[in-house]
Amino acid sequence: MTCSHCVQSVTQELSALPGVTDVQVDLASGGVTVASDAPVSDEAVRAAVDEAGYELADA
Repeated sequence: MTCSHCVQSVTQELSALPGVTDVQVDLASGGVTVASDAPVSDEAVRAAVDEAGYELADA
């Protein structure tokens, strides 16, 4: 990610997932934190980030 538009795209896709209550994206590090009131699968998060045009790095 290189700009605030990138952050907005990822945030929008992740926020649309059922149960997600908050998304924090750190542009400098590329880190993403997702808070939810229900379990969200890794696959769903990965698909949302892919839909935004990015890839998750394995931690």
